[in-house]
Amino acid sequence: MQGTMMHMPLRIIEILDYAAQAHPGAEIVSVRTEGDIHRETYAQAYARAAQLAHALAGLGVKQGDRVATLAWNGYRHFELYYAVSGMGAICHTINPRLSAEQMLYIIEHAGDEVLCVDLTFVPIIEALADQLPKGLKLVALTDRAHMPDSALDWLCYEEMLAGQAQTFDWPQVSEDAAAGLCYTSGTTGHPKGALYSHRSTVLHALFLSISVPRSLHEGSHILPVVPMFHVNSWGLPYAAPLAGASLIMPGGKLDGPSIFDLMENEGVTAAWGVPTVWLGLRAEIEARDAMPSALDQLVIGGSAAPRPMIEFFEKRGVDVCHAWGMTEMSPVGTHGQLSKSMLDLPFEERMATKAKQGRRVFGVELKISDDNGRALPQDGKSVGELYVRGNTVISGYFNNEDATQAAFDPDGWFGTGDVASIDPQGFLYIQDRAKDLIKSGGEWISSLDLENIAIAHPKVANCAVIAVPHPKWDERPLLVVVPRDAGDPPTLEEIHAMLLEHMAKWQLPDAMEFVEDLPLTATGKVSKLTLRQWFAGYVLPDAG
Repeated sequence: MQGTMMHMPLRIIEILDYAAQAHPGAEIVSVRTEGDIHRETYAQAYARAAQLAHALAGLGVKQGDRVATLAWNGYRHFELYYAVSGMGAICHTINPRLSAEQMLYIIEHAGDEVLCVDLTFVPIIEALADQLPKGLKLVALTDRAHMPDSALDWLCYEEMLAGQAQTFDWPQVSEDAAAGLCYTSGTTGHPKGALYSHRSTVLHALFLSISVPRSLHEGSHILPVVPMFHVNSWGLPYAAPLAGASLIMPGGKLDGPSIFDLMENEGVTAAWGVPTVWLGLRAEIEARDAMPSALDQLVIGGSAAPRPMIEFFEKRGVDVCHAWGMTEMSPVGTHGQLSKSMLDLPFEERMATKAKQGRRVFGVELKISDDNGRALPQDGKSVGELYVRGNTVISGYFNNEDATQAAFDPDGWFGTGDVASIDPQGFLYIQDRAKDLIKSGGEWISSLDLENIAIAHPKVANCAVIAVPHPKWDERPLLVVVPRDAGDPPTLEEIHAMLLEHMAKWQLPDAMEFVEDLPLTATGKVSKLTLRQWFAGYVLPDAG
C-alpha cells in the first residue's frame, strides 16, 4: 500500500527561497577581491540569483549544461551556486590550486560552457588561453570599474545582472537531476568527478544541519574557511541558509591575522576548515595572547586534527568538532559533536573521544572489512578498510567507468581507502590512509599516530611521516619536521622520548629531516605524494 502524501521534488533553489522568507535577518558578509566588505541578505541573494539565471539563459545556458567557477568564498560565488542549479544547469567548481594539466583536463572532461572567474585567478586563465576549449565563455566576477586589463574577451558579471528581472520561473527539474560537479584532487592519474543531484545536495544540507547544531542555528555567524571550490565548502552554502545562520566569507585572505580580525569584527561564532588553517590562527592567538571574542566552535576536517591542536582550543573555551568525509560523500560522513552525557566526562576522556573522527551523519552507513571482504565488529579494536553507502554517497564517477568499477565492493559499498576502527559508541577512528601505512617487518605503523604525538613537541611547528625503504624491515618511518625555530630544532632523541610515552620502540622513526614548509595538496592537506617524491632514494642511517 502506498502512502497518500504529495510528492514534491527536492530542489536546491528551494533552500534559498526558504531562507529569504524565514530568515530575513541573516546575511552573507564577503571580503571581496576588490578590497572591501560586501553585505547582502538571503532575500537579496535570491533576487540576484534570479537575475543571474536570466543572464545565463541569455548566454545560451540550458538544462544539463555545465557552468564552471574559479572563485573564492564570496556572495557572487554563492549566487552562482543557486542560479546555475536552480535553472537546471550544473555548477562545476574548479580548484585553482590544481596544476595546469589537471585544470585543462577537468574543463574538457566536464564539457563546461561558461567559466566564471574571480579577479585573483584571471592570470591562470590567461596562461591557459590557447588550450581552453573553443567557444568557452569567460565571465569576470566583478563590476565594470574593476574589469581586468586582458587580451581575452571577458564578460562583466555585474553588467550581466544589471536590468534583469529579479524573479525567475525556476523549472520543476527532477530531484535526481544533476546539480553540482566536483572533481577529486591529490590523487594519482586524472581527477575523478562526483556528480551531485538536487536530492543528494538537499538531503546532505538537512543531515548536516541536524548533526552540528552548535554551529548551525539561527543567529550564528559561520566562517567557512574551507573553500567553496572544495566539495561545496563542506555543504555550508546550503546548510547555513536552512538553519538561518549568516555566512562570513573570507575571500582569499586565509592567513592567521586576517582570519582573526574577520572573526573579531564580524562576531564569528563558528568556523570550519582544515588543520593547516587553524595552525595559522593558533599562532596568531598566541602572538596576541587573545581569543576571537565570540568564537564558540571549530569544525576541523580534511585531514586528522592533531590532539594538541584540539586541546589548545578546548582549553580556551572553544568546542572542537572533528569531522570526516570525502568528495565522493558530498562530503560530510561523520561529525564529532558530543552528546550531553559525554560533555560531563573528565577532560582526558573527552579529548580522547574528540581526537576520533566522530559518529556517522544520519543517512550515511559505515562498515569496516578485512582483506577478504568480511565485515568486522564495531568494537573499537578491529581494524579494516572503511566502506560507506547512503543517499549522499556517489554510485559511480562521472564518465569514468574504470574508476567506478575499482571503487565499489560486490555489495555496492564505496571503498574509501582509509583504514579505520569504529568503537561501540559509533565513533570512527581513522588509523591512516591505506597508502600511508608503513609496513615494517610484517607489522603496521600508523603515520598519523606518529604525527599527532610529534607535533605536540614545543620545537615542532608542523610535521609529517612517510615510509622509506629498508633492506631488512621493508619500510621504516621517516619524520619530516618544520621546526618552530630553525636555529633551535628538536633532536631525534627528544622526539623519541615523547613518542615512547605512547608507542613501542620499534614504531619510532629511524630518522628526521627538516624542511621550511610541508608541501600541500590542492585542498590544503599535507601532500604525502610530494614528500615521497622529495625523499625518493633516501637512505636511512642503518640501511647501508
